[in-house]
This record gives sequence, C-alpha cells and structure tokens, in this order.
Amino acid sequence: MTGYGTSLTTQNLKVYKALIDGKSCGASSGETLDMICPSTGFPFATIPRCSAADVGKAVSAAKAAMDAPEWVRLSAGERGARLLKLAELIDENKDKLAQLEARDTGKPLAQGYGDIEAAIQYFRFYGGAADKVMGDTLPIAVDYLALTVREPHGVIASIIPWNYPMQIFARVAGAALAMGNTLVVKPSEDACLSIIETAHLALEAGFPAGTINILTGLGEEAGAALSYNPEIDYITFTGSPDVGTMIQSAAARNHIGCTLELGGKSPQIVFEDADLSKALPIIQECLLKNGGQTCSAGSRALIHQSRWEEAIETLRTGFRSVVAGRFQDDRDLGPLINASQLRRVKAFCETAEQDGIPLIGEGTIAPDAPTEGYYTTAKVFGPVPADHQLAQEEVFGPVLSLIPFRTEEEAIRIANGTPYGLVAGIWTKDLSRATRVAKAMRSGQVFVNTYGAGGGIELPFGGVKKSGHGREKGFAALKEFSVLKTIVMNHA
Repeated sequence: MTGYGTSLTTQNLKVYKALIDGKSCGASSGETLDMICPSTGFPFATIPRCSAADVGKAVSAAKAAMDAPEWVRLSAGERGARLLKLAELIDENKDKLAQLEARDTGKPLAQGYGDIEAAIQYFRFYGGAADKVMGDTLPIAVDYLALTVREPHGVIASIIPWNYPMQIFARVAGAALAMGNTLVVKPSEDACLSIIETAHLALEAGFPAGTINILTGLGEEAGAALSYNPEIDYITFTGSPDVGTMIQSAAARNHIGCTLELGGKSPQIVFEDADLSKALPIIQECLLKNGGQTCSAGSRALIHQSRWEEAIETLRTGFRSVVAGRFQDDRDLGPLINASQLRRVKAFCETAEQDGIPLIGEGTIAPDAPTEGYYTTAKVFGPVPADHQLAQEEVFGPVLSLIPFRTEEEAIRIANGTPYGLVAGIWTKDLSRATRVAKAMRSGQVFVNTYGAGGGIELPFGGVKKSGHGREKGFAALKEFSVLKTIVMNHA
C-alpha cells in the first residue's frame, strides 16, 4: 500500500485523507476529526471533515467516471476480473487491515480478521457473478423481437455505519461495481480507516479514478449533503430508522430509489423439543458478536416454558464467563464504539433493573482494560415482558432478553410483535412446525436450527417493517444496483 495515511501530526496522530477522483485530499475547509480508539478512549488518527463542497467534487468525479471510456467500455467479465484482483490484494494485506478494523471499531482481533475474510469473499463472489446477470427475450408479435437488459443506475451514494465497515463496504461496492455503477461512499466518522485503505487497493486493482470516491466527515454534514445531491442516481444506507427516514426523504426529493437496512430486534424461538446444547451456545455467540452491535443480533430469546429453568441456568453460566477487554487481547467482547453508545446501553440496563426485571447473568471487564475505554459487561435479563422497552427497542449492545412462552401461536405473536423484521431464528426438531413458523415470521431472513449461516454472503439480506426495504447480498443485490430496460424491435 502506498501514497496515503503516512504522515503524522504534531500529536503523533496518523493522518488519513479522503479519496476523490483517484487522489488523496483533505477537506476543502482544512478541518479534521479525531479518530478515537474505543479500547483506550484516546485519539490515534485524524480524518478530513468533509463538507458539501467536497461532496460536490466527489459526485462530479463519479459522474465523469461513469461516462469515461475506460469504465464504459469494460465488459462485465473485465469488471469482474478487477473485483477478483481487489480480493487478492485485500488478502495480501489482511494482517494490516484486520488490525486496523479491530482498533477502529474496538472488536476483538479475531473478529477483525473475520470481517476482512468476509470482505474478500464478497469481492470474490461479485467478481465471479459480474458476467452472469442475464436478460430475457419476450414472446410478442411475430414481426417483433423484445428483450430486456440490465443497466447500471449510475452514481451510487453509499452511507456506511461503524459496526462492520469493511463488510458493508464490500457488499455494497462489490455488487455496485459488478453492475457498472460508480460510487461515492460516506463511511462513519467513528470507523472508516479500513475503507480508505481498501479504496486505494482498488486503484491498484485497476479501477479507474473516480469509480470509487471516499468522503469522511460527519453524517449531518457530508452524509446529508451526499443524500440530497441531485446528481446521485441511487442511495444505499445502513443505520437507524430515524436517519433512514431522512435518507428516504432525500431520495424521494430527487425521484431516485434507495436500499435501507435499518436494524432489528430479532427473535430466537426455542421450542420444547429443541436441542439446547446446540441452540443456547449459538444464541449467546450471535448476540455477543461485535459487542451486540449487530443489526441482525438475536437479542430476544423466546424460551418455551417447559425448558425455561434449564435455559436460564445454562445462559447464566455462559454469560458469567464472558470477559470484555482491549481489541488486541482478543477476549470475548471488545469495548462499545463510543461514549454515546456506552451511555445508551447502560440506560437500557438501568431501566430494566429499575422496573424489576431480574438480571440472570452478567460477565466481567478485564482488570487491565483501560478505564477510559468504552467497556460494558454482557448481561442477560429475564423474564422480560414482551412489551417492555428491553424487548421492543434495539439496544445495540451485549444484552439478551429472555421471554417465556407456552404455545406456538403465542411464540409467533411475540416474535412478530415489534416494529422490526430483519431476521428470526427457530429451534425445533419438528419439521412441520419449523415450516409453519418460518412462513409466519414477518422478517427478511429466517434460520432453522442455525443462525446467520456464517455471514451468508450468497443469501439475500434485508428487512420488512421498520427494518427497511431492498435486498443486499447474493444475486438479489445485483438487481438492486441495476435498472431493467425493455427493448422492442420491429424486424418486418
């Protein structure tokens, strides 16, 4: 890797730059933001505080690249080859990228490596899929030939959150570039450095200048300006429902489409015949991964009354063994992303305790964890009333709510009884029941006797209700990032 992020400020903070039209640059204003390491609470790098002026430059660069011969004249197979080359370059640099991802987000180092590996797989998947998107021929009158083709939207604006920067960047960029779009990416100001590094690797992989532009800065400044820019052709956003409403409003103003992934309050339903030795460790692991800061985290475990005591004893023991510590120590949990998120999670737990909801089990914080870091313990509460805040709202932290149920109908009602609908898990040996309940779930994905399927790069992903709309991952994303055109020719 060359040419970026190498100089130091007087405070010995590494300086990162935005990327516009293939060139590293600061903000037009010259302003910067500190990047805070969640493990220590102290800054370790700076990024440009980009503004509307910088957004305009990046969008213009992406628009020009969209029409440039070196991009337009690439075949789908050639675009795919560049994606495969990018995957190769990420693999060669995975140690550096994993360390950076873990430090930037606070997640344990092993999870940082897992995120880089997932990014590699996304680029490999879409590299292989780029030349496999087909149109149709349509039978109409005998003297006519009718066919459909898929074409790129144009300039894609992508606003990426802090919890999985590399993974979400890869799943958006892989699909969007495979279909021939260009990108302006606004990653979170809390965690964006791996994306900057990877964008430079994309230049090495042969992507022309302007096809990928990275703007750093605040969401209310750079993110808002990007969303409302009239030259944008499509928007993707992963984040909160409140911000998602603003993004959709911006898209509507310019009469363009958008894909929104807005979080969840995903249920894991454990029926009386479930194999608890298999189900409970997965429920715990999937909730605690990335400190619970995962949109699809199964944060509600619905437990059949007949298995309640057995389940809470197992989970009590499991959560008591969970230790939070610095990212480089690779413990069960890292810190949360920032002080605001730490306050939010603590407030949920304090409200639950004030309302008399029993704390079943709680982990610990390692004694060598810096006091300035954003650490919290893993907690499991239960029984949690199905209508309580803890069971209805997204905590986005290492907090599991246990809810008892007696009948299949009650389980379905509770599972569907939140404003969200992203993912659901079902644990039962009864195939008929699994089928009935899966069909009854109001969610974008349903897993039976498993959860997450290792990230599921091939599996269409997205929500219903307050969890958003549109689909990412798999071949479904290629359709999201393209427009269907119908062509009819009279050959009489």
